[in-house]
Amino acid sequence: MAIREIITVPDPRLREVSKEVDEVTDEHRALMDDMLETMYAAPGIGLAAIQVGVPLRIIVMDIADKEEGPQPRYFVNPRIIDPAEETAPYEEGCLSVPDAYEELERPATCVVEYLDYEGKPQRLEADGLLATCIQHEMDHLEGILFIDYLSRLKRDRIVKRLKKEAKLKAKEGDKALAAAE
Repeated sequence: MAIREIITVPDPRLREVSKEVDEVTDEHRALMDDMLETMYAAPGIGLAAIQVGVPLRIIVMDIADKEEGPQPRYFVNPRIIDPAEETAPYEEGCLSVPDAYEELERPATCVVEYLDYEGKPQRLEADGLLATCIQHEMDHLEGILFIDYLSRLKRDRIVKRLKKEAKLKAKEGDKALAAAE
């Protein structure tokens, strides 16, 4: 297993629509293991493959309390069916949108069909944080970020800050490279 780099806004890869997985292979399981390790290290509760630069319809998550110990979940080619009309608010954040948190309303419950870690078909009825996390991560598979649901002003402020931070990091990297030469 390896920790991979999480790509962040404004990286254009985050806007890619991810591709279906034909069959879950050892390569996909290795990717899911890396994604889980990356997510835990970040730390976060969910991660889509595109967030580590792989445009495949794969999600990992773990919403368990620390006292419960790890309870990883793997979703390959997830599809939401039957989302509730009733919505619930949750404060969301995203590893690809660092240090930004906003309350969003999403369907309170949903049913998800997917392939598990072994490639076996599964069906899950989700509510609460699990339903919110699944919907958030599935948005990534369509190239949608949680900030897309915010007002233009809030979204633009967040993106502007992240672009500024990316430029600063690039300058620091250039300085470090020049000093090493």
